[in-house]
Amino acid sequence: MTSEVNHVDTMQDPLLILENEETYRNPTEVKMSQIVLPCHANHCGELSAGQLLKWMDSTACLSAERHAGCSCITASVDDIHFEHTIGVGKVVNIIAKVNRAFTSSMEVGILVTCEDLYSAKLWKVCHAFATFVARRTEAGKVQLKQVTPRTQMEQMEYSLAAERRRMRLIHAEIITDLLSSSTAQLGECQEFQDAVPAERTRVESVELVLPPHANHQVSTFGGQIMAWMENVATIAASRMCNAHPTLSSIDMFHFRGPSHIGDRLVLKAIVNNAFKHSMEVGVCAEAYQGGEPLRHINSAFMTFEVLDSDRKPITLPRLRPEPVDGKRRYQEAIARKKIRLDRKYIISSKQTEVPLSVPWDPSNQMYLSYNNVSALKLMDTRNNWVLTSEKNKVRLYTLEENHMLCFKVEMHVSVPAEQTFNLLSDLRRRKEWDRHYEECEVINHADEEDTLYRVATPCISKGGKGQDFILLASRRKPCDVRDPFLIALRSVTLPTHPPTEDYTRGEVLCAGFTIWEMSATITKITYYNKATAGVLPYISTDIVGLSSSFSSAFSACSRYLEDNKDSQVVSSSPATLQDCAAKLSLNEEQKLQ
Repeated sequence: MTSEVNHVDTMQDPLLILENEETYRNPTEVKMSQIVLPCHANHCGELSAGQLLKWMDSTACLSAERHAGCSCITASVDDIHFEHTIGVGKVVNIIAKVNRAFTSSMEVGILVTCEDLYSAKLWKVCHAFATFVARRTEAGKVQLKQVTPRTQMEQMEYSLAAERRRMRLIHAEIITDLLSSSTAQLGECQEFQDAVPAERTRVESVELVLPPHANHQVSTFGGQIMAWMENVATIAASRMCNAHPTLSSIDMFHFRGPSHIGDRLVLKAIVNNAFKHSMEVGVCAEAYQGGEPLRHINSAFMTFEVLDSDRKPITLPRLRPEPVDGKRRYQEAIARKKIRLDRKYIISSKQTEVPLSVPWDPSNQMYLSYNNVSALKLMDTRNNWVLTSEKNKVRLYTLEENHMLCFKVEMHVSVPAEQTFNLLSDLRRRKEWDRHYEECEVINHADEEDTLYRVATPCISKGGKGQDFILLASRRKPCDVRDPFLIALRSVTLPTHPPTEDYTRGEVLCAGFTIWEMSATITKITYYNKATAGVLPYISTDIVGLSSSFSSAFSACSRYLEDNKDSQVVSSSPATLQDCAAKLSLNEEQKLQ
């Protein structure tokens, strides 16, 4: 936990921008403000995390229903990191709005802040993304209307929602693969003297779903189920440490089936593993009516800490897992902790706090790919670029922010967008038009969308050495007609390819192409680069107007594309995200309705 602050960083939390917009308010935006009363608080005088989850779910559901025009059900919630606790007497402000709608599901962004009425301080508590599914009506399946972003921040969230959607689509598969591949590497469970037996932390409780727990369609509120799960998880964590734990985060989870009035919900929790300053609690929710078998509603993994009087995490006792399943959960918790750290480090951290080249391995590929594409999309949503030069219909723009120079090159070609995408995706062919690509080899074809390359560039100064780069290239087809094709590039490190004496190892923070289909035969290509120290020597003369090498290079690129527009390019890209999303929407509807 960190101390309270006087303001909220609006660049990190774009939903707060809307607070300052006097002339425009998103039509899906819903606000809720609640004073924390003693009935909402735990024994420490702090707002119960379960109560907060209920308020968040209610606010997000109202936003989703405002957009859909019909009742909606919580399908999933992404990772939630709670940055602060909230005391009695404080005001909780929740803002929710629909970022993007897909076929019958939509992403809702949720921002929670806390307000001290006496000092006028405002600070962020958490920022979350939930997916809601529109319920079928009597007329049949709902076809959601599209969201139209109006501001730069809305365009950014709209664009990133597609990439977050992709991560959700493959999240369960990635977790399963990683856990199965990691088990052998984790070793045997260690026995510690005075370890707390896991069976001591086991909790089971039952709740009867009554009308106050359900929405107007008699389905149990997702937030209510999350609150009940948080309650049993807290009890399990308390038995582990004989103290009052604080919930610090909840892993991404999906609701697997519906729950209705009259259901008995059986909630089970146990501590899976205890680390130095945190513990993971696994929670399961199952439902039944009468003599029917249990239905699996949800499973979640919650991380707790125990804080001292200075709000610092204390050292926790060790855990002795149960035989067989307990040992499996113990080892899987270690793997999930790595996943959590990767996700938080790569996705949640500010770019200025992350090294340019993050180590790549199969376990963090999904998050590096997400970060790679998201960084390019963020550059694409900027609207304050300055035109520096134009020659041969090639435009060079610059933008300086956070003491870093960004540039983009823009042009149009008479080549279909998908063919342009396929031709530019293979970096090995870039040396056919870009003199800066002296060598390019594939190191690892990770999957159909991510490839690792080693690129060597010539020396700029006389007598010096050339540079080489280890690049992760992430390619994306459009989610729908309002998205571009994307080829995102960033540096990573690989133990198999350390720096050598022959080259200076360079780094790329963010670069790549966005490819927009203007018509069946006309395509707009925009190349972006966030100029690091390794890139600046190649473009400095163009930026100050002393050279037109960019114009020459991209004119050569245009000729290369037009010369090859009829060539057969083998596209190894899988089904589009739109296809995957349609399948997921159908699965979500079948499970939740």
